[in-house]
Amino acid sequence: MRALVQRVEGGQVKVDGKIVGKIGHGMVIFLGVAKDDTQWDASWLANKVGNLRIFDDADGRMNLSILDTQGEALVVSQFTLYGNCRKGRRPSFDDAAGPKEAQDLYMDFVENLEKLGISVATGQFQAYMSVELVNSGPVTLMVESEDARPAL
Repeated sequence: MRALVQRVEGGQVKVDGKIVGKIGHGMVIFLGVAKDDTQWDASWLANKVGNLRIFDDADGRMNLSILDTQGEALVVSQFTLYGNCRKGRRPSFDDAAGPKEAQDLYMDFVENLEKLGISVATGQFQAYMSVELVNSGPVTLMVESEDARPAL
């Protein structure tokens, strides 16, 4: 599972010109689900992102998490994070999870963030979305659960 995390002053998602999710200060999280991801990945990644210290403290150092700042999260499903561009000119999405599995794990990720006490807004799964955000910093990080999976 991959989360492209952006620290933001605010963000929103529109579908057919209507706002379906909107936040103030916090994070916009673009979430990609791989075909071999499980609930473990959703739980681990939500905990990692929720506790990621990317917000400034009083000294201007990135020492605070979204929990510390009482920020909000906007989670947007983005299967293109698993686009493989190594061959040819068109990305291959063979590594991305199928729609049903991806939606289930996307919702698990959202629920895990909410369990941490984070206010979460979402986009609309499998919809054509227009995402607007104001990146703060800018701060943009890729966090991947594959790097942390225990050896089986």
